[in-house]
Parts: sequence; C-alpha cells; structure tokens
Amino acid sequence: MSTTAPHIVQYQGSKRVLAPQILMYMPQKFDRLVEPFCGMAAVSIAVAQKRYANRFLINDINTPLVNILKKSIEAPDELLADYEALWKGQFSFEGGSLAHYNYVRDCFNEGCQTPENMLYLLARCAKGSVRYGRNGNFNQSPDKRRFGTNPDTLSRNVHAVSSLLYGKTEFYSLDYREILKMTKKGDVVYMDPPYQGVSNVRDCRYVSGVSFDEFSQSVEELNSKGVNFIISYDGKCGEKEYGEDLPAELGCKKVMLKAGFSSQSILLGKKEITYEALYISKGLQSYERKQVEQLSIFDELSYGTAATKRIG
Repeated sequence: MSTTAPHIVQYQGSKRVLAPQILMYMPQKFDRLVEPFCGMAAVSIAVAQKRYANRFLINDINTPLVNILKKSIEAPDELLADYEALWKGQFSFEGGSLAHYNYVRDCFNEGCQTPENMLYLLARCAKGSVRYGRNGNFNQSPDKRRFGTNPDTLSRNVHAVSSLLYGKTEFYSLDYREILKMTKKGDVVYMDPPYQGVSNVRDCRYVSGVSFDEFSQSVEELNSKGVNFIISYDGKCGEKEYGEDLPAELGCKKVMLKAGFSSQSILLGKKEITYEALYISKGLQSYERKQVEQLSIFDELSYGTAATKRIG
C-alpha cells in the first residue's frame, strides 16, 4: 500500500513521491520545517503526516501558489466552494470548456489572481505544469483530454492537507534569502530551488531564477548559523548529468535519489532512470535511516512526468 502523503493538486516537479526518501535524512522530532521554495509544499505535508515537526514555514516567490496553500489550510470549505462553482462553470460556458479555461486564464493574467482561479488553472492545464511567458503571464494550454480535478476528489485532498497543517503554518511570498534570514538553530530547511540549467535566467517554468553563486553563499550562511538543511539541486538521467555540484567547502553529503523512469526516454524506447541529487548538511548526516519501503513500479511510472520538470 502506498504511503504517499496527500496533495492538493497535480504539480509538475512536486517532491511528493520522493518525499519518503528525503525524510530519511531528517530527525524524527524537530521544531520547525522551513521551505523557501515550497511549490505545493509536498515535503511539508509529508513531514506533517509523519509528525516530525511542530511548526512549518512555507514560502514561494510565486504568490498565487502560496495563496492556494494558505486558503486550503486555513479556509478549505471556502476555497472548495469557489473552486466547485468555477469547475462546474466550464460545462455551461458559451464556446465550451476550452474557451472557459482560456477565459479564466485571461482573467488571471489581467489581475484576478484568486486562489480558486490559480487552482483551476493548475487542475486543468497540461501536465499540471506551470508555464509563464516573457511578460510574466501564465500561458500554459489546457489539457484537452480531461476537465480538471473533480471537486469531490479535491475536497478529500484539501481537507486532508488542512488537517495536517492547520494552526501550525506561517505563509510568506518573499525572496528565499529573506526567508533564510528568519531561520534559527533547531529548524530544518528543505530547499528545492529552480534547476541549475535555468537558474541564471528567467525560465518559463519559474517566476524567477536563482544564481548558483548567490545560492551557495546563502547555504554557507546557514552553516555559519548552525542551521541544518537538505537541498534538492541537480541530477542525472541515464548517462547524462545535469547541474554543477555545490561547493565542497559547504560540507554537504551528496546522495542520489531514484526518481523513476524519464517519460521522455520511455517515449524513445530507452526507459532511462532519472535520479535527483540531495545535499545533506553536516548536522543531519547522522540521521540517515534505512528506507523501509521502496518506490513501487506504479509510483515510479506515475512520477516520470513530474521528475522531468528539470532534467527530462
């Protein structure tokens, strides 16, 4: 039986399936988990499910994502009612459901960036993948094969996440460096910054990039404060490696996590395995535990698309 934590909506690049492997390197009891690049907060949700941390700080520079999480956790019924009205609206919209999606996307890009609008776009867009144009507008096309997450399914997911994180979570939408200034000894920081291949320029998958040198300096500052951290940062697919190692002087241990089959390689008949690198700070290297459950074949296959956010 799968032990995968609940999730609000499909999100390309999510660490939901990798979370059990990431948690192997965390203490089983600590005060606060800090996620400066939270996305849809898969690691925070998994840590809350295991009851490892008492409190959570989740942040992402992409404000609409944070607003989904905040409303899901603090006002789930209100969000679900708004989403259900929006989701049902596609079936009576003049021009059909695809025209409805485009209408909601246009409204979002014109400034109506409500949690329900962002959630609907994520639930209905192709591959659960956020894409932004050069002007900063959300420009991903709709998935023409489906209508997005059914409100009943979403309700189960949202209430499960709310029950885990309600009353325990701080929400921010700041530059990651501002969040790292808030950290203190006793925290565990999990970071999943934009993949290095696009970190120095604006990329369609992210609101903003992250400089390798600036990021390395920020990690060194965590070391100097005695704050423990885990970082997902580079990887490989088949024989091809992606990204530059973090500087050795940071004292991290690098391990490779099996993320599943690359969907691109499957299409080419290669079935190459994707691995993502995890960097563990010195203070956490003694916490490594033997993994009790390996990823099932089903989980590997289902993760294939998500794993290629960075390296597929």
